[in-house]
Amino acid sequence: MKKRYLSTIFLFLTALIWGQKINFNIKYSEPLAVFVFMQNLSDNYPENIFKTEFEKSKYNNDAYRKLISQFDKLAIDYTYQFEEFPYASKTPMQTRDILKKNLIETNNLNDFKLRSIGIVPNNVLNDLTTYITAFTPVYNDLIYQPNKENFEKQLAEITDYANSHRLENYFETGLIFYNSSWDRSIPFEIAFYPFPDSDYFTAQAFYNNFISAIQTNLKDYKELFSVMLHETYHIIYNEESLEVKLQIDEAFKKNPSNYSNYAYLLMNEVLATALGNGYVYETLNGKPDTNDWYFHKYIHLMARRIYPLLKEYIRENKSIDKNFVDQYIHLYEINFPNWINEPENLMSYRYILSENKTDFTTIRRKFRYRSMEENETEISSSSIEKMKKTPLTKVIIVSKNHPQKLSLIKTEFKELKNWKYVSDKEFVHKILLEDKSQLIIINQKKSSLDQLLETIK
Repeated sequence: MKKRYLSTIFLFLTALIWGQKINFNIKYSEPLAVFVFMQNLSDNYPENIFKTEFEKSKYNNDAYRKLISQFDKLAIDYTYQFEEFPYASKTPMQTRDILKKNLIETNNLNDFKLRSIGIVPNNVLNDLTTYITAFTPVYNDLIYQPNKENFEKQLAEITDYANSHRLENYFETGLIFYNSSWDRSIPFEIAFYPFPDSDYFTAQAFYNNFISAIQTNLKDYKELFSVMLHETYHIIYNEESLEVKLQIDEAFKKNPSNYSNYAYLLMNEVLATALGNGYVYETLNGKPDTNDWYFHKYIHLMARRIYPLLKEYIRENKSIDKNFVDQYIHLYEINFPNWINEPENLMSYRYILSENKTDFTTIRRKFRYRSMEENETEISSSSIEKMKKTPLTKVIIVSKNHPQKLSLIKTEFKELKNWKYVSDKEFVHKILLEDKSQLIIINQKKSSLDQLLETIK
């Protein structure tokens, strides 16, 4: 009897947990806002309203500029990979994001320090809280107080909008489609802060958080919520189980199309765009958004192509499966057959080997959009072997020791067995490898890298 009684309690509690509504807590976080404010004051950041307001204020003096410089040099960026998951299918842990998460959820900076012990060295954590403390009155004086009345009205309107449009239902839709899961006892924390004199808002999501700077004249919240859900769907995709990730990975790997690899690399952003900017916006607005859904043409165009199939899966409460993957790859191939040869697309996902560090800067300037990037300054058997384990576009730039380096490259890639080249002549050679990624070999002599990149076909 006791055993049956305990089993009944367990089943009741399980049903209760799964019946819970996911809570979305919308708030303003002063510690996070100050942290972001300080980031934007860095010399490494482009011109922005925060920097403009600071530079013309009484706080623009040696003491505060020194604090900005010291904050900018803090070692708060560490990461680790989830090695057992297929490459790039799960976002690496980022300490900066964990610190931002703790800033959002903290009651005070002492509480923040207690939550964050061990994430970064203690002296770094102490310095960080010191700088946030010093800049809190600066931020409040320059940014928050002048916009407080309007921003707090917006925050109330956004909360009402989320409740009246049942934000949690869109989250549930994502869980079903991605075949993912979420512990309903964990709330989703949404933090907004004012973005004065701006004509756009920002958006970032990580762990159980979404953060956004919103322009003070924002009145229509459809686009904000569609982008919010877009970013949230990345989290749901990230939380797919290892089993689901491996099933999806296998479906792409076993598909015979030469387009499957680059379709796979594009998929995470395509699905979030089709769901958030497509489905969520259309549901809130009553009709689809006629503007571009994403600023990168490959993501925008593919999201529109997959959208009818995605809506069919949502209507039928179906999860992503092998059939969806196969249709997705087919749509990619028949609609965009040239994409696996277009440099702008190929270089969005790149692994670069070059013994000249400035080459990485040149490529970033030439191909500004990058979803995934890895760089190595050594061209060797070990670096090539590491490169080969990724599905990224493989770029090897040879600028010295040409005969030896080219011979090594030919030996390392079986697809180059019959490749003939002249090491004394400049060239750019591109070939589709067995893993369906492109290998680009650049033999540089006199021309600039910019000139050689222009010749990739």
